[in-house]
Amino acid sequence: MAELKTKLNDGNVEAFIDAVGDDKQRADCRVIMDIMKSLTNAEPKMWGNSIVGFGSYHYKYDSGREGDWFLTGFSPRKQNLTLYIMSGFSNYEELFTKLGKFKTGKSCLYVKKLEDIDLDILKEMIVKSIDTISKRYSK
Repeated sequence: MAELKTKLNDGNVEAFIDAVGDDKQRADCRVIMDIMKSLTNAEPKMWGNSIVGFGSYHYKYDSGREGDWFLTGFSPRKQNLTLYIMSGFSNYEELFTKLGKFKTGKSCLYVKKLEDIDLDILKEMIVKSIDTISKRYSK
């Protein structure tokens, strides 16, 4: 079985954020970092070389694959700010109607800039995701 490349490490989160080239995206990262820190009561940690994650959980699939992952996190990418909503989006339809301008992947919420979305709705989404993941993977 292939080993995950994205793992928790001792990377410096502040240095990572400081290295974001776009001033606006760097400021947005700091806002998201403060939001996620307050909602998880966890310090930001580097996962791999480009994801800032908060908290963690241990998963084990029926296939036998298992590992550790962050509860929520973000990554400043060239095209978007990627926000990780680990529960996926199957029950977020109502919140999506209020969120603003965004795109999604399986567990990724892509936004160009934070001004495009309602931060209170984003906070609701993050809390809902954390609750779902915590219940799903609690011992």
